[in-house]
Amino acid sequence: MKTTINYWNPLKELKLSDWEEIEGSDGNLWQLTLSEDPQNGDYTRLTKFLAGYNTEKFGAKRHIYPEEVFVVSGRLYDKAFNLWIETGHYASRPAGELHGPFIAENDVIILEMSYPSQSSII
Repeated sequence: MKTTINYWNPLKELKLSDWEEIEGSDGNLWQLTLSEDPQNGDYTRLTKFLAGYNTEKFGAKRHIYPEEVFVVSGRLYDKAFNLWIETGHYASRPAGELHGPFIAENDVIILEMSYPSQSSII
């Protein structure tokens, strides 16, 4: 069962101490886990890209599980799709779908809901 939390506003209460730096990003990528299921691995998190950051060194990604993403704020280029995604864009990605690398035009916050419990062999 996913963890629960009372109402709060992680966007209003942006305290860096609540966020975890994504290793290898030199302080340009941050994540904040909002909810997770420790038994099956499903999670919901926010990912923050700082303005101008390019994730080229991480390369394109694909997962063995589906995920949903929603752009909460900002504008981000997805090289795999040759597409600028911005505030309000949503995607439901099937397992195995290639995405990234990304370039953040400005600070960007993405809401990500990932479902490792639905993993499949690609």
